[in-house]
Amino acid sequence: MNRRVALVICFGFGVVMFAQYFSKHPLARGVNQAVLEYWQIIFAFALLLGVVSFFQNNIKQIGHGSDRPYRTVSLVGLLAMPVAAVIGGIGAGSPFLWIFENVQAPMQSTVFALLAFFVASASFRGFRARSVPAAILLGAAILILLSRSAIGGPLSGWLPDTADWIRHHPSMAARRAILIGIGLGSLTTSLRVIVGIERTWLGGKK
Repeated sequence: MNRRVALVICFGFGVVMFAQYFSKHPLARGVNQAVLEYWQIIFAFALLLGVVSFFQNNIKQIGHGSDRPYRTVSLVGLLAMPVAAVIGGIGAGSPFLWIFENVQAPMQSTVFALLAFFVASASFRGFRARSVPAAILLGAAILILLSRSAIGGPLSGWLPDTADWIRHHPSMAARRAILIGIGLGSLTTSLRVIVGIERTWLGGKK
């Protein structure tokens, strides 16, 4: 019975949201705005659910002795940020902003800096010219990298123009093909969910 109610609600909202894009009636725009406002409320509850789940999972893992120092630091940060925001606000000179600028921002920069090495390693393995298509990909990548570097312009005047042509024509054609595939896949999945064929989001296959 509970699943039937969820399926009916999903079907109703899916049809309404799908139909309002094909109608210029003010009622359709009003429904869209109301749904967006309710979506923000759902997002807030989903965020709260994620925080509670994160807290419970880390408490359980700390009790088992799994990565105890790291999980403890995560929980301390999770609790310290809202407490600092409530006590000192989020304005300039507040403890919240100091923690964000001197702790969280450097950690994010460190993670992105480490990702550069993984990207370089994957690029080295992927750009090996073992075939004609791989050689073309390698040549295009070298041209793009040189055009974006400081030596690209002085090295050759045609290099930036060639790189722009690659980005605007062959690369854009591939991106559009990928986006079309993503759009068709999203449309198929949405229709399967709306009509009740796809029910895994209910927690089961039946």
